[in-house]
Amino acid sequence: MNAATRLRPGPPDPADGLRGHSAALHAHALRLHAAAEALEWRGPQGDAFRAEVAALADRCATAATGLAVAAAQLEGGR
Repeated sequence: MNAATRLRPGPPDPADGLRGHSAALHAHALRLHAAAEALEWRGPQGDAFRAEVAALADRCATAATGLAVAAAQLEGGR
């Protein structure tokens, strides 16, 4: 093995990729929840919009949890 081969990084770790995507989705969920709570639009339409944004944030959080579980399963399978 020569010096160039030793310095070349290996393939990315799939579990690390899943954890990174999980963290990003979790951060998006937190920002969406905060934005929905901070919205000053009042009335039935504002409430409906807040509910839609909160539902999207919940779906992001659910997906983030699923990706974290998948990453843990990949780690455990090694």
